[in-house]
Amino acid sequence: MPPMKNRFPKLHRHVAARFVPDTEFGLHLTVGIALLWLAAWIFGEIASDVVAHAPITIVDLQLANWLHLQANSGWTPFMLFITDWHAPPGILLMSAILGRYLYLRRAYYWLATLVLAVPGGLFLNVPLKYLFHRARPHFDDPLLTLASYSFPSGHTMGATLFYGVLAAYLVCTWRRLSARVLAVCVALAMVLLVGLSRMYLGAHYLSDVLAALAFSCAWLAICITGVSTLRRRHAARATD
Repeated sequence: MPPMKNRFPKLHRHVAARFVPDTEFGLHLTVGIALLWLAAWIFGEIASDVVAHAPITIVDLQLANWLHLQANSGWTPFMLFITDWHAPPGILLMSAILGRYLYLRRAYYWLATLVLAVPGGLFLNVPLKYLFHRARPHFDDPLLTLASYSFPSGHTMGATLFYGVLAAYLVCTWRRLSARVLAVCVALAMVLLVGLSRMYLGAHYLSDVLAALAFSCAWLAICITGVSTLRRRHAARATD
């Protein structure tokens, strides 16, 4: 039997082109779509489990109650600082500082990615909360009292989007592998710390945080891949 490239030459060329680096519809688009699909699937699974009151909601309650018992420890001021700094005003302030830096560096495509990802993602969090209208954890002596809905976590989404764009930019600009790994690890640690602070303070359940992570990764995949495709397309036209 002849190989596939001889039997279906057009299909073979199309598939092969999806794995070629540095082309407008090449490897970056394939990876971006794969990450988008995976993150969207994870978000959908978590959301459906929350709506159906699946076992994860029992874990939510157990973990929320356990964390609340620890909430008067010496970590409380630090957790309050982390959660206050990563509220929407803090995220937007850090984004403005990073955006100014990208503008001065003439990294206009990264600036566009930042603008689409962070303010756009924070905006999308609002209708998601009203779509699921999940009540926040309730305690007799809460550390925080919030009237808005719980699912998904807006603080976690904001942190994931901001640190995600920052890490992606550093990975693409720094040459040393160790520096790239460090950038990703620090960004991940900050996102997890923000998510932990929201659970520790009784503002969110575990599934709220995990869903926010998944949705933000899907939105990051759309923004980074879309702007990267646009940049590569403009570069290809400029060389024609």
